[in-house]
Amino acid sequence: MLSTIKSFFDSKLSESSDKTAPKTAHKLNLASAALMIEVMNSDHKLDDREAAAFLEVLTSSLSLAEDEVDELVELAEKQARQATSLYEFTRLINDHYDYVQKVELIENMWRIAFSDETLDKYEEHLIRRIADLIYVSHSDFIKTKLIARDS
Repeated sequence: MLSTIKSFFDSKLSESSDKTAPKTAHKLNLASAALMIEVMNSDHKLDDREAAAFLEVLTSSLSLAEDEVDELVELAEKQARQATSLYEFTRLINDHYDYVQKVELIENMWRIAFSDETLDKYEEHLIRRIADLIYVSHSDFIKTKLIARDS
């Protein structure tokens, strides 16, 4: 699935005639969305509450146009469970996000995972793996989990 999403991101970025900084910000938003899609699909069932939480996080946290959000959701449904690597997305996050932004990303992933009122072991494993890849401390990993669970 990530290869298909990456192709989508690349096509969107090539369409843009903006300068480098706006392209980078746009690519970072899309990389964050891709990681959240992976969390949504990690328990092997797409719940309406997870989809709603995902859309809410995208619209409140990231600067994505409505057509991009719709296209991402469509890609996620078509290409579910074909992920190959998280590296390209986590590398972008590491290169451009500060630590606070990384923690916010992890918290948003927890919000999606808890939205169906069931935390699946695969969701937790994936969020832990992403937190490790983007160098979020274990204490912040746990804090964001508790914040999202209690909200």
